[in-house]
Amino acid sequence: MNLLQEKLFELRDDDYKNFQSKLLPTVDKEKIIGVRTPALKKFMKNYFSDENVENFLNDLPHKFFEENSIHSIIISEIKNYSDCLRAVKNFLPYVDNWATCDSLIPKIFSEHTDELEGEIKIWLESNLIFTKRFAILMLMKFYLEKNFDEKCLQWVSKIETNEYYVEMMAAWFFAEALVKQYDATIIFFEQKLLPPKIFQKAIQKAVESRRISLEVKKYLKSLR
Repeated sequence: MNLLQEKLFELRDDDYKNFQSKLLPTVDKEKIIGVRTPALKKFMKNYFSDENVENFLNDLPHKFFEENSIHSIIISEIKNYSDCLRAVKNFLPYVDNWATCDSLIPKIFSEHTDELEGEIKIWLESNLIFTKRFAILMLMKFYLEKNFDEKCLQWVSKIETNEYYVEMMAAWFFAEALVKQYDATIIFFEQKLLPPKIFQKAIQKAVESRRISLEVKKYLKSLR
């Protein structure tokens, strides 16, 4: 066990570990230490320097879930686009759960959406579950507002997958798209252009949303 891992075990909370393990079925319970997020972030501020950050990012794969969480947090704050993209590409093959995937949201990507499109298309075609999920997450975070283009809806609607975590992200994407780009998105529901599981789950998520009107919810239910 290295020094970082020893420090993380000093912060462990067994009750939280048991709680997390139920939420992360794709992660071996023994690879979850059980460190709460506020404690993890506070620890990071005191532990990492520029030198050991670089060493940490290059030390893949990590053993514990919390190390992957730290990795996601660090990458999300990298300010240089090329450096950030390189770090994301290096890390994605080792992402093995939805929580690590969904916490990986590089801020710098919002300023480079034109360049990022090509990378997203490659990730969408990946055989890795959480790489594909990450691609949809990037489209949801950075392409449904000022950078919106209907082709993003097309890309996600044509995803071929039977993987639960990909289907759930695609459903979340379309529920979010209904909020932000209703006129372009509702067509995909009316014409049933989505795979059946994604179609049904997207309607469920939209119906549960507080940002969608009762009138629209009623209409969506009628399309089932």
